Amino acid sequence: MAKRRYQDPEPFREGKFWWILYREDVFVNGKPDRKRKRCKLGPSDMLEAEAKRLAAEKLRPLNAPDNLATSAISFEEFVETIYMPQVTPLIAKSTYDRTRGVLDNYLLPAFGKERLRDLSSLKLQSYFSTLETSTGGKPLTFESRDKIRDVFSSALGYAHEHDMLQKNPLEIVKVPRPKRGRKRSKPYLTTAQFETLIALIPEPYATMVFVAIFTGLRVSELIGLKWNDVIRTEGLNENGETEDRYALSIDERCCRGDWGEPKSDASNATIGINRCVFERIHRLKILTVEVRAGHAVRKYKVVKSDAPDALVFQSVRTGQVMRDNNILVRFIKPAARKFGLDWVNWRCLRTSHATWLKKAGADVKDAQAQMRHSRASTTLDLYQQFIPESQHRVVDKLSTLRVN
Repeated sequence: MAKRRYQDPEPFREGKFWWILYREDVFVNGKPDRKRKRCKLGPSDMLEAEAKRLAAEKLRPLNAPDNLATSAISFEEFVETIYMPQVTPLIAKSTYDRTRGVLDNYLLPAFGKERLRDLSSLKLQSYFSTLETSTGGKPLTFESRDKIRDVFSSALGYAHEHDMLQKNPLEIVKVPRPKRGRKRSKPYLTTAQFETLIALIPEPYATMVFVAIFTGLRVSELIGLKWNDVIRTEGLNENGETEDRYALSIDERCCRGDWGEPKSDASNATIGINRCVFERIHRLKILTVEVRAGHAVRKYKVVKSDAPDALVFQSVRTGQVMRDNNILVRFIKPAARKFGLDWVNWRCLRTSHATWLKKAGADVKDAQAQMRHSRASTTLDLYQQFIPESQHRVVDKLSTLRVN
């Protein structure tokens, strides 16, 4: 396509109206093209000076220096032919599913036919300022609306990085916060609740929950754990005596059949574990579970193979990779609901681990290393939760500071 030039066509009268002819960049079947357009300016009895002013207004966006030819593509065509095909191999399947859902349910219906160049910050701010309900009519939380903005910003940011937009218009767009404040702390399991919960979950899922809450592993890392990642070594204690030490090496994760490296560089690490975790994992090798099959009951070994490259947590029937959502819906949530804990999920177990570290008096940097976060602020602000009894103990101690 020829280089775009500055356009300044002369208005002309034809019939009862003033007209101009100009050329506009478009995308046809994924390829840039330039089409000749005819635009009506106003009635023929309008002064020529007024017609020229209207023509200049019409052509100003087309002549703007940031009006790239590639920005003529529609948002839907950009998403389907450029963004998703190129980004999909770079993201985890769970991230893909969330992104695809946001695009299909919110962004493509609202902006699919819009050209990239027409997605102004003002238009986008208007959309997010009035976005209050989901496609099903339910109120959207601030977190949900912020997620929609993140997906949108990622797509437009990709267009900007690849010279299809001069800038990302979402950079200055804000999502309105709720008018009423609410508690921001996330629920976590107490030790008593944990003991009750784990007694209601069958094996090997009870051991998965046990390992998750005592190590802080993400569920994708838990499912991807292999026997050669469960380590026992010898070291010297403070008295110079030899003692066993136990650890888990996290260098892979598996999310619903999609294998990949851990979430970040900090996540790819070896962490210390308690002896009870090591023993609980190896206990799986001697377990047999019963599964109902119609009127019959079948018995399966929990561990089909303990080869170094074999999975620690194997599908009961086939020994293949497990699916986190099946375990959550079929075993963990039903057990938690029996004593009123509807909020228990995999993330809750990781949050509980971080909070237990805090209750145990762990230093923030030690907790960060155990959680494998890139920044200590993530551990402190997002995972370690407020503990009321700790606050009360501190407040009670204030009375000892009084000067008699």
